[in-house]
Amino acid sequence: MSRRPSEREQLQLFRALPAEDMALRDAQDLMAYPFFSLAKSRRTVPIHFEAGGVSLTVEGVPEHGIATIWDADVLIWAASQIVQAKKEGIAPSRLMVATPYEILRFTQRGTGRADYLALRAALDRLQSTTIATTLRQRERPNGGKRTHRFSWINEWKECVRPHGPLQGRSEGIELILADWFFSGVMEDALVLTLDPTYFQLSGGIERWLYRLVRKHGGRQPAGWRFEMRHLHLKSGSLQRPSDFALQVRELAQRQSLPGYRLSIDRSAGTEWLAFRPDSSRPVDRPAAGDLSTASVEELVDCVWTGSVDHPLRTRWIARTSIGGSPAPISCEAAPGKSFGPP
Repeated sequence: MSRRPSEREQLQLFRALPAEDMALRDAQDLMAYPFFSLAKSRRTVPIHFEAGGVSLTVEGVPEHGIATIWDADVLIWAASQIVQAKKEGIAPSRLMVATPYEILRFTQRGTGRADYLALRAALDRLQSTTIATTLRQRERPNGGKRTHRFSWINEWKECVRPHGPLQGRSEGIELILADWFFSGVMEDALVLTLDPTYFQLSGGIERWLYRLVRKHGGRQPAGWRFEMRHLHLKSGSLQRPSDFALQVRELAQRQSLPGYRLSIDRSAGTEWLAFRPDSSRPVDRPAAGDLSTASVEELVDCVWTGSVDHPLRTRWIARTSIGGSPAPISCEAAPGKSFGPP
């Protein structure tokens, strides 16, 4: 009886490209829905979200917990690699290989032992977290919804030097991305470019909010706003609504999101978060073929355009300068920028 080939044997190995001048790319689906824990402490409470015909459930195991918004940096690295390979005429693959050093440098982290351990812990969480969602699933003939269940990483392995002065040093990490994630990134209209300073955002809600704002703001001819209570539900956060709202107000006061200006509006007893482009920053138009704005010339989320969330008055939204090399990093991890405890 012949042996059935493994998934790894059926995939072509893709070697990560040099990333010195590679723009940060993210999948719109990951920016719009609560797929990740926003806390660095271990979260085992599942995330449940359902609205507009889309449902998702995210679960983690007690040993590792649910993958965090910082762990998602690995997926940003992967998406950036896939898009760059397509631009250069190279066939990407779900089976990717890179050194830990390359991933850490791209995500603007240190390269000490603690950073390597944190990266491995992030890969464990990405592999052990399971997602069940109807997002991007075709409707059945009888009107029923298909549910796709997957983990962000199907499997990963690391080769370590067994002997010599560099004993224990990693020679490379191989990982297999989920087909659901890979197919989404391969769709040009489902990818956006992030500001290169994104990795410098240290707070979980701060990172999540930037991605949400970037997804809905983009270059639309109008602003956007979210009702605060709904924003809390959309985040999947375990914080009390009052504590969550307090943090969002502080972010609006600090104006820490690159490329956008936040404001808090109150009317008829309802609190809203509104956002528009930061006109004080220089605008850098994308080059031809840049996927960062292909899908944000029109309304990008029809689910949230009713009475709860809606565009503001018509205004051209210009894109902030994005792309280019990651900011320099030191050999030591910066406070608040690690993947989380190993």
